[in-house]
Amino acid sequence: MSQAQAAPVPAPAPAEAPRAEAPVVSLRTGPRHRWRFHRVGGLDQVSLETADDLRQLPDLDQKLWVALSCPVKGLELDARTLELLDVDRDGRVRVPEIVEAIRFCDVRLRDLALVLREGDTVALADVNDGTPEGAAWLAAARRVLGHRGKPDAERVTVEDVADLSKVFDGTVFNGDGIVTPDATDDADLRQVLVDAIACVGGEKDRGGTEGLTAARVEKFYGDLAAYAAWWRAGESRPDVMLLGERTAAAVEALRAVRAKVNDWFVRCGLAAIDPRGAAVLNRTEAEYAALAAKDLAGATAEVAGFPLARAAPGRALPLDEVNPAWAGAVDALRREVLAPILGDDVQELTAAAWARVQGALAPADAWYAEMAGGSVAKLGRARVEAILAGPGRAGLEELLARDKAAEPMAKAIGDVARLVHYRRDLFRLLRNFVSFTDFYDPNMPAIFQAGTLYVDGRSCELCVRVEDAGAHATAAAPSRMYVAYCALKRPGASMNVAACVTQGDSDYLTAGRNGIFYDRQGRDWDATVVKVLENPISIRQAFFAPYKKFVRLVEDNVARFAAVKAKASDETVAGAATTVTETATGQKAPPPAPPPADIGKTVGIVAALGVGIGALGTLFGGFVSGFMNLQPWWAKIVAVGGVVLLISGPSMLIAWLKLRQRTLGPILDGTGWAVNGRVKVNIPLGASLTGRALLPAGAHRSLADPFEDVAGRRNRRISWLVILLFVAALAAARWYHVWPFRLKV
Repeated sequence: MSQAQAAPVPAPAPAEAPRAEAPVVSLRTGPRHRWRFHRVGGLDQVSLETADDLRQLPDLDQKLWVALSCPVKGLELDARTLELLDVDRDGRVRVPEIVEAIRFCDVRLRDLALVLREGDTVALADVNDGTPEGAAWLAAARRVLGHRGKPDAERVTVEDVADLSKVFDGTVFNGDGIVTPDATDDADLRQVLVDAIACVGGEKDRGGTEGLTAARVEKFYGDLAAYAAWWRAGESRPDVMLLGERTAAAVEALRAVRAKVNDWFVRCGLAAIDPRGAAVLNRTEAEYAALAAKDLAGATAEVAGFPLARAAPGRALPLDEVNPAWAGAVDALRREVLAPILGDDVQELTAAAWARVQGALAPADAWYAEMAGGSVAKLGRARVEAILAGPGRAGLEELLARDKAAEPMAKAIGDVARLVHYRRDLFRLLRNFVSFTDFYDPNMPAIFQAGTLYVDGRSCELCVRVEDAGAHATAAAPSRMYVAYCALKRPGASMNVAACVTQGDSDYLTAGRNGIFYDRQGRDWDATVVKVLENPISIRQAFFAPYKKFVRLVEDNVARFAAVKAKASDETVAGAATTVTETATGQKAPPPAPPPADIGKTVGIVAALGVGIGALGTLFGGFVSGFMNLQPWWAKIVAVGGVVLLISGPSMLIAWLKLRQRTLGPILDGTGWAVNGRVKVNIPLGASLTGRALLPAGAHRSLADPFEDVAGRRNRRISWLVILLFVAALAAARWYHVWPFRLKV
């Protein structure tokens, strides 16, 4: 698990590093840098030992970098450091971003070699105040230390920059590009800010107060101008401004209830066609009963679904007797539309009057549909015109300019956190990116190693986090490694890992096996193998594989033979049961007629068996005779070795070829890395990545097992003795020319 993520640094991200298609080119001049490489695991890797090595990394051919990119999640490196390195926020750290991080440290530190040494603090004395970047960093660092209550401190620690969100507490201009109503004492300008936030929305500044950015100010005044122009265009048309200033409110009231009123008049029309449908059009008694069983105060939606009023042929809409859910909208319609057009004493609405009202407001409705700057409509035309005529925009732009003036300090405060994190973690990332030094160091696990899996008497050190076992298995297939995919669980958390098994055998390492996983923080997880990617694990496994297959074949045949015998026994028992039943009932079923004996076939079978046994005996005798005649004595040992090699050789050869091809690249590629070098996992390296269960050096082991199967051991010894005596007898018979079998052709 990665370390706990610190709170976000309240500073805008630096300019994006260029995502170069070609290798990054250094601008340094002078003698060519002499690189040092070291070979480990068959891979040539660059050694990063001096500050000049770091400065010259842009000149190092990217084909010599072991990795070209890595994800920012799922690594054993501080998540905040990886977030700071990922300047383009694409979830990956790439070569240009690594180079930019080194340049960032170089212009701020007196000695870039500080990055090569362990430590999680930056001393103020180590910062180069002779560069603009270094001077700005020092000023920001002192401000951070002052905020932390340590104005006289000489070092900035990781804890000091863990949460910088409160550094600007009490300041209204903090360089975040957001101005809040608290930024001005002018009441009119403050009200403009409040109105603008209400119309176009605001964004929270570093202090958590909502304010306006330059983009939102631009949108607000754009909407104001558009709304005012829309109003002016409508004012020039008498048919639109039928009700003057109240036209907009009338259109809103009409739109709110128009569909429901139209629905009611249609129902009345249908009732006029056939009065028998009036009951259904007004909803059934059962529907009213179901509604009555509910809390009608909370069933607004269900009530609103019922008709506006009781529908009847030719009936006018009674404005005082409407569905309670629509009473407010109908009152607004009467006040804003019907009274100005039909008269103040209107009590009901006929179909003809309704058609007249809609026709009168049709031009205004069409104009209203073309409203521009709708976000500021809530302010009303008078307020819109007042804001446009006032000095508010100039005031807002002045506030934004004052906030922008504080941006360098805000950026420098963010850079304080960046430098402290880079000083602690950058070199470790380089040891797992430019080279894989940590991976080949037995005392320092790589950042992609998630922990250790204990399962089937082994400990697997090469475990990487995966999201989808199936997708990763497809990507990891070319790695030629045996991979066990495990689902991990602990209270409140779960994850998946791919564990590479590089020692032992796979006889019992199958889906469903349980184990324990320890992450890099020492926490234990319940592990269950859910999938395996099969490949040879070791030469030792390949040596015994043919014999294990032979034993399994024998066991399978014995099991089939036993099944046949069991079936025959069942048939015998069934026959006996039939006999008992017949005896008890006194009725005997006639026995089935036996099949006619085929004497010729029986003789042929016996003859074939005799010939086969004779041939096998002669062949075996020939082997024994030839083995006994081998001279000198060591030739017999060579012959036995040859037989063993003939049996196990092909399996061992295939395993050896595949083990030579084992590589880490596809394993990491499946997790989001772009591995550039051919990171081979040879046999010695594989032996170091998976530990087997071995007794400690100097341990005493007692062979007295109280539960040992003594009888079984004695029977096995007797069986082996009988076999040896039989082989010796056959050899002696062949030696003294008394071999009883002859193969006749």
